[in-house]
Amino acid sequence: MDAFAIFKVYYQAGMLLGPLVGLALLAADFRLVCTIAAGIFGVLTLLQWRALPVRHTSATRTSGGVLAQWRTVVANRPFLLFAAAMIGSYVLTFQVYLALPLAADDALGPNGTTASSGLFVVSAAVAVLGQLRLTGWARRRWQPEAALVRGLAAMGLAFLPLAFAPRGSSGAVLMCLVAAVVLLAAGSAVVYPFEMDTVVTLSGDRLVATHYGLYNTVSGLGITLGNLATGALWDFATAHDALWLAWGALAATGLACAASVAALSRSGRLAAGRSKPLVA
Repeated sequence: MDAFAIFKVYYQAGMLLGPLVGLALLAADFRLVCTIAAGIFGVLTLLQWRALPVRHTSATRTSGGVLAQWRTVVANRPFLLFAAAMIGSYVLTFQVYLALPLAADDALGPNGTTASSGLFVVSAAVAVLGQLRLTGWARRRWQPEAALVRGLAAMGLAFLPLAFAPRGSSGAVLMCLVAAVVLLAAGSAVVYPFEMDTVVTLSGDRLVATHYGLYNTVSGLGITLGNLATGALWDFATAHDALWLAWGALAATGLACAASVAALSRSGRLAAGRSKPLVA
């Protein structure tokens, strides 16, 4: 779990520093951007080649090949239910790039782009500075399932202040945007390590990479459909002067995710991997 938390720190640091460095290099020469980017990927390739353990081919043969592995993962019902329950959390996380910038533009006009950039910085800063502290704090107080439920609920509640912010008050909207980003990032920081650890648990320590591959595929499809729905709802809410509807729907998404994970926990499905390892 600590490894997942540390990964999230470096991931967010890269998300913050990458665009800033890229813009600085772009001001000098686009070819320089391409050269340095290619160099970074080359170095990462070498580092992974040196660091990753050797994979024995016998492991692939005993697992029955790629198709057999996918059939095993698709047959893992608790894992599929958990993946479906977590889709909404990814939809909410990606609103930092969709609904929140739209709200900044709506409230601040020409200054909306600057405000959106500031929101990205705040989100990354919360993750980089608070990830390890939040992970340790949550682990000392809650069981993994409880941490997931509380983190997901916090992600949903992050959007509620915006539902009550007066649309004509740019200052009030900006404060609500900052509060939403902070709570959303903090909730995501709590959820992520426990979420990744739960995927390992539900895999029964078998075909872990394949489970992660399908999990990310499901999440990616959910993000695509969720953003399309959010965009359509935003257009409808804007046309009818009812932005509270969009924020209420996002808040309800987070609470629905929390309720779904809580239901899976009560049914014992989230512990299925501990007591009944999968056989490939």
